[in-house]
Amino acid sequence: MRRKIIAGNWKMNKTVVDGQALVGEIKKEVGKVNDPVVLVCPPFTALTEVAMALKDSEIQIGGQHMHEADSGAYTGEISAEMLLTSGCTYVILGHSERRALFSETDKLVNAKAQKALAAGLIPIVCVGETLEQRESGAMEKVIEEQISGSLDSLSESDMKKTVIAYEPVWAIGTGKVATPEQAEEVHVYIRRLLAKTYGDETANEVTILYGGSVKASNADGLFEKENIDGALIGGASLKADEFTAIVKAMM
Repeated sequence: MRRKIIAGNWKMNKTVVDGQALVGEIKKEVGKVNDPVVLVCPPFTALTEVAMALKDSEIQIGGQHMHEADSGAYTGEISAEMLLTSGCTYVILGHSERRALFSETDKLVNAKAQKALAAGLIPIVCVGETLEQRESGAMEKVIEEQISGSLDSLSESDMKKTVIAYEPVWAIGTGKVATPEQAEEVHVYIRRLLAKTYGDETANEVTILYGGSVKASNADGLFEKENIDGALIGGASLKADEFTAIVKAMM
């Protein structure tokens, strides 16, 4: 059975106090839920305090980003060990905003994924195409290149620990959302790509999340699809009622 995961990516939102208040509300509704895994990814500044606020719950904590080095002269960066000691069990890597705004490449995402796995963090590796790439018929080529490059040299056991998030760039923060059929089509394609390298058994064990304007109103339709194993949620994760409704749609 594949892990079901509902992950909230807060991005650059919420102070420490705001974050504690938000998870307090989330904990009241789904604090004891462990199927699906409920995960929140606050800014680094709030990780420790949010983790403390959730210590008596099943809700897990993840980082939004990390550096591929253990330590060093990398002003403003965050290491795997820093995430672990702040209470994290997961880390988001290669989010489309990191790729577009900070020029992160598949090679860099791969280095970070390998470091995360070696440190004991579960990487959520993001892939997805732009609207131009989809409309030009390049979607499959783009996804294949991102999967191949971002997961290069990962062992079969590493792959079984890794989570993939398909996030069509054209549906992130736009209010647009891929139809359940469109999302399922790409999830099936990703699983086929994984099977080519790792075999059907491993490919069928990998959790693949959908990310792109997921809301309580569209969650049911997405989660009905066989290959959609949960969601990576942006804006809706900043509202306790929306986020918990999406969690409950997955239960």
